[in-house]
Amino acid sequence: MSIWHTKQAVRALDQGGVIAYPTEAIWGLGCNPWDRAAVMHLLKLKQRPVDKGLILIAGDISQLGDLLLGLSESERLLLSQPRSVPTTWIIPDRMRVIPTWVKGLHSDVAVRVSTHLGVKQLCHYYDGMLVSTSANISSQPPARTQREVRAAFGRSLNYLLPGPLGGSNRPSEIRLLKTGAVLRSG
Repeated sequence: MSIWHTKQAVRALDQGGVIAYPTEAIWGLGCNPWDRAAVMHLLKLKQRPVDKGLILIAGDISQLGDLLLGLSESERLLLSQPRSVPTTWIIPDRMRVIPTWVKGLHSDVAVRVSTHLGVKQLCHYYDGMLVSTSANISSQPPARTQREVRAAFGRSLNYLLPGPLGGSNRPSEIRLLKTGAVLRSG
């Protein structure tokens, strides 16, 4: 993934935009989690209610910031350790730093520290975590190609970051950090 394209995506994010980008298995939509208008625009594009909540993605565990407070060393290790399948963890938001427009009706928050090189580069240049949700209209199959992203969203995206998908065949597994219980298989 070119640094030029990554910087263009970051510029769009900084201006309150919604971008599409490749992840481990599918194309994702992302925006600045702290920008309520950007998140609402993303939800409108997906036709998804705010109460369901969204996933946050980071390229490195340090980008999770205050979400790490109160986690044990073993929990931090689980979050940072690469797994055989991409894993999204449901973790407590003890400091209540994540806005309700990201968490929805939940007190916990879903986070994934990605191993996808393009996502890691995007989060590095953005200098933080992003909202990450599948690039599709709710209840439709997730996009697996740039063409599918464009067919679903046309010109309503602020940037489409080109690049390859990772090697996974399915969206991320979702697990509870406290118990390890699987909520969605990966």
